[in-house]
Amino acid sequence: MSEHSLKSSERTLAKDRSDPIAAPQTDDNKSAPLVAAPRPRRRKWPWVVGLIGLVVAAVLGIPWLLEVMSTVSTDDAYVNGHFTFVAPRVGGQVKRVLVDDNNVVHVGDTLVELDPEPFQVRVDIAQAALVAAKADLKVAEASVRGNEGLMRSLRFGLERATEDVDDKIAVLRFRIATLDSKTASLRKAESDYQRNRALVEKKAISQQEMESYTEARLVAQAQVTEALQAVYQTRVSLGLPATPVKGNDLSAVPHDLNQTFSAVREAQAKLMQAAATVGVIESFNKTPNELVKDFYKRDPQGNIDKIYEKLLKESPGIVQAEAKVLQAERDLDEAKLNLRYCTVVAEIDGVVARRNVNPGNNVVVGQTLMALRSITEIWIDANFKETQLARLRIGQPVTVEADMYGRSHKFSGRISGFTFGTGSTLALLPPQNATGNFVKVVQRLPVRIDLTDYDPHRLPLFIGLSVTPKVHINEEPTGPDAGEFLQEPGSAAAVSSGQEDRS
Repeated sequence: MSEHSLKSSERTLAKDRSDPIAAPQTDDNKSAPLVAAPRPRRRKWPWVVGLIGLVVAAVLGIPWLLEVMSTVSTDDAYVNGHFTFVAPRVGGQVKRVLVDDNNVVHVGDTLVELDPEPFQVRVDIAQAALVAAKADLKVAEASVRGNEGLMRSLRFGLERATEDVDDKIAVLRFRIATLDSKTASLRKAESDYQRNRALVEKKAISQQEMESYTEARLVAQAQVTEALQAVYQTRVSLGLPATPVKGNDLSAVPHDLNQTFSAVREAQAKLMQAAATVGVIESFNKTPNELVKDFYKRDPQGNIDKIYEKLLKESPGIVQAEAKVLQAERDLDEAKLNLRYCTVVAEIDGVVARRNVNPGNNVVVGQTLMALRSITEIWIDANFKETQLARLRIGQPVTVEADMYGRSHKFSGRISGFTFGTGSTLALLPPQNATGNFVKVVQRLPVRIDLTDYDPHRLPLFIGLSVTPKVHINEEPTGPDAGEFLQEPGSAAAVSSGQEDRS
């Protein structure tokens, strides 16, 4: 048998073994009739897998599609927050540093202590100066009280001087009346003398009787001269000429003589001098009556005691002494304040960063000792494309995913403001499109997003972390300036305070 025949036989036998249906053999080696092979059964599992895939795609894809249609998002966003630089308000030597980098501190916690001894000395000096100023105030009050008594005395002296002038005017009139009486007596004596002198020649009266008339005439003349000199003396004592310049009326006296008399003016000047020490400045052109009248006008009821009490409080000496006391008190307060400033405390809740101070360092006012990153005043700076800004408004709710936490937690927030300029315009070297080298590039505008459910103690966000905000543009904006692009002053503060209250 040839090699080709053997190979054909082997293929036939192998086919018979592999296909039990084909060509069954009987015991007598006779061929059985051929039976038709059944159709192969179709596989159903690809259809089931495809259907499941469609359901899964619908379950996952429809929410994703709805979210894409109802939100605006960007992956160019990061966490931002406030820095507070800690600096001493007084200069001195550092005594202790109680914190280190990454320590969490709260408002009022002590950060650095300066050597308080020099400032305590200044407090002691200021206290001594205050005691001296209070003593000077008491001296000023005593002096003003003395001036008050002097003013009362001089006021009575002014009244007495005016009364003296009025009294002298009355004396002048009395003496003029006496002069008139003496002049009348002189006329009678002169008449008797002239009438009886002729009778002596006729021997009608004796020489002795004539001598009595002559004596009476001389006495009357002397009395008239005496009365006249008394009138002259009174007029001169009133500052008037002995004889009137015009006319012969010896009783002619200016009607305001009791206001212009030298003694009255002298008393008025002394009173004004004493009044000036308590701050009462009057014009010398005023008459005494005007001066006193204006003085009583200082109180609606004209109560002299209330007037002096008011003058006492407003006296320059007392006001000056009180000002020195107040200055000494403020100096003491400043010294105590500087002593208190030796303890540098945290002004915000935050985390210490950039500490660059150690015990023994000498620091000056305003020198940066460390920085505090706020753990509560946290927000998101999201750089949206300019093509996304048309549907964004203040107050729209935002869902924020942080890369740090992934999809395990989503933060809630709201748009609180838009930066009034893109990032390129705020750069150190902004583009100059007028040079002709202009290439249009989609710009990004920083949008601030405030977090409304942020709890730094449970899930803290660190400044600079990447986040993905999604703005729900179909929901109604809420809060301050809702629906606007521009933010009014105080709106951010209101939202920030509300956020702190919730945290």
